[in-house]
Amino acid sequence: MAKNLVIVESPAKVKTIKKFLGSGYEVVASQGHVRDLPKSTMGIDIDNDFEPRYITIRGKGDILASLRREVKKADNIYLATDPDREGEAISWHLFAALGLENKKCYRITFNEITKNAVKESLKHPREVDMNLVDAQQARRVIDRIVGYSISPVMWAKVKRGLSAGRVQSAALHMVCDREDEIDAFIPEEYWTVDAILNVKGEKKPLTAKYYGKGNDKVKLSSKAEADKVIKETEKCEFKVADVSTGSRQKKPPLPFTTSTLQQEAGKVLNFSTSKTMSVAQQLYEGVEIKGEGTVGIITYLRTDSTRISNEALQMSDDYLKEHFAPEYAAARTEEKDTGKRIQDAHEAIRPTLLTREPDSIKSQLSRDQYRLYKLIWQRFVASRMTPAQYETLSIKISAGDHVFTVSSSRLIFDGYRKIYVQSDDTEDEKSLDSAVSIDSKLTLDKYDPVQHFTQPPAHYTESSLVRALEEQGIGRPSTYAPTITTLIKRRYVTKEQKNLYVTDIGHAVDDLMGQAFPTIVDAKFTANIEGLLDGVEEGEVQWKTIIRNFYPDLKEAVDKAEAELEKVEIRDEESDEVCEKCGRRMVIKYGPSGKFLACPGYPECKNTKPYYEKTGLNCPQCGNEIVIKITRKGRKYYGCLGYPECEFMSWDKPAGENCKKCGKYMVIKGKKKVCSDKECGYSENIEIAE
Repeated sequence: MAKNLVIVESPAKVKTIKKFLGSGYEVVASQGHVRDLPKSTMGIDIDNDFEPRYITIRGKGDILASLRREVKKADNIYLATDPDREGEAISWHLFAALGLENKKCYRITFNEITKNAVKESLKHPREVDMNLVDAQQARRVIDRIVGYSISPVMWAKVKRGLSAGRVQSAALHMVCDREDEIDAFIPEEYWTVDAILNVKGEKKPLTAKYYGKGNDKVKLSSKAEADKVIKETEKCEFKVADVSTGSRQKKPPLPFTTSTLQQEAGKVLNFSTSKTMSVAQQLYEGVEIKGEGTVGIITYLRTDSTRISNEALQMSDDYLKEHFAPEYAAARTEEKDTGKRIQDAHEAIRPTLLTREPDSIKSQLSRDQYRLYKLIWQRFVASRMTPAQYETLSIKISAGDHVFTVSSSRLIFDGYRKIYVQSDDTEDEKSLDSAVSIDSKLTLDKYDPVQHFTQPPAHYTESSLVRALEEQGIGRPSTYAPTITTLIKRRYVTKEQKNLYVTDIGHAVDDLMGQAFPTIVDAKFTANIEGLLDGVEEGEVQWKTIIRNFYPDLKEAVDKAEAELEKVEIRDEESDEVCEKCGRRMVIKYGPSGKFLACPGYPECKNTKPYYEKTGLNCPQCGNEIVIKITRKGRKYYGCLGYPECEFMSWDKPAGENCKKCGKYMVIKGKKKVCSDKECGYSENIEIAE
């Protein structure tokens, strides 16, 4: 009979850890949380100092009964849930649910599921860390109070079934703000002028970019300004005023954290944040490797630390020494200084064994597992290598009092780039124009003036939203993916290609939150809560103190919203459309994708059809009416009622008048009417009636 019982979270770990520990240990899984707050009520006793009421999760009764039977057989119980706040909380709940007060019960953690790591953890058992538990309790209680206090307001004022979460609302507000920036953005024209120069004695011409006058950089805002530069320099002598050479280096990237892994996997592999975490979980929990059995091939996937253990540093040093020339091995690893507290209980995400090269186990991994593992493996190896070295050249050319410049660089030592190049690494590896010297004779061949327009801020992608959430301190590694998944699942945000767009209902929710609960959607407030939770983890803040200070303001805002906030008009409004099946006048209803027309005779008549909100504007192509339509994914646009005969559509609202400069239709951009043809560039302010 096994005298020692190890309880882990996931069944996927059971077989692997059992193999490591042998017959003296029984390994079982709790299958995640066993207790939680009830779903039917808030589960927080507000009047009793915010005491949470935990109950057994529905469906977990049989699992707990099985665990209790195993506990009775064991002399020693080891709680081996994940090495983070949530894992610590699960261990605490198991301790309570299984009645382990009078048992020899220990908490153990390991950052990787390997034989050495698991056995080493048994040498360092400890008690459940209540600071970690309380930090998780505080997060859970605050989020429950926010959700269960504000969601009923949403149901009463917007639509039943909506929800509002603390991190979710702040993230939605960020996406809405970005869309407002894009909608209000007016492109500005600018020009570049390149001078194509012949160098005496050289076959290859030299392309010099216009810089300005003297040391002052000049922006060319129109064709007239570009033409003026050309006119003032075309008869001037082009002279080499300065040639300077130098060198620079590009440091290797740090190993992955949860955030940077999600960002890079999104850019390189086109993985959603949830898919990245799912595949990474598989790699962490264990995959079947020929000759080794089931083994975890990466370290723990939820971390915001770039720390690397001494054992891993030695492993990387040995690998680089064996497989690369000495000049490729870095002397040390630098850690990212974020200027904020990080949960440094575990390392950066890395392979558990570097000699387990991606291609050597490719046949034993799924396609997604292989691609993500290769990304993690290459990133870690690269982080331990030397910087890439570049030789640089900068040439300044004068033409009268105007200045043109040439800059170029050449990679002279690849360093970490030998094995890994980041997705955003846009090094311009031009060949050096080393033949040009201060004495070179230049003659003008031609000019290449080009018109450009400034671009609006990019729509958030999952990757860039994760980066923004991390930069603003909103959420933690474990919350990024579920936050974005919730926004998409509830159709507050829709995903097209890689871009995130706010839906009609998302705007309605954000407007209400901004009006009634501005604190909740404020990024600084949400980040401050995260800082306080870190303080709880470190034993500096008592967890209920946060809630005592937070709740009164929330209660006041909820009461005020219930009393004063106007209901958002998403009721069953009667339309002009007549149901062709029964003759009743159809009503406007609100579904997951937005508004639609439905027969009020339901369930006798189940007729529905698309609803198009009228704008009172005429189509600039055919004269039919322009209506507001919704894409299949919930994004709003303006289209012609005469579709499919007329295919006019616009993401921006047409202004109902034509451009005075070119005759094309105008659109609304913030407080201006702008020509739909960006090359025209005409705009005028919208007159506001007094």
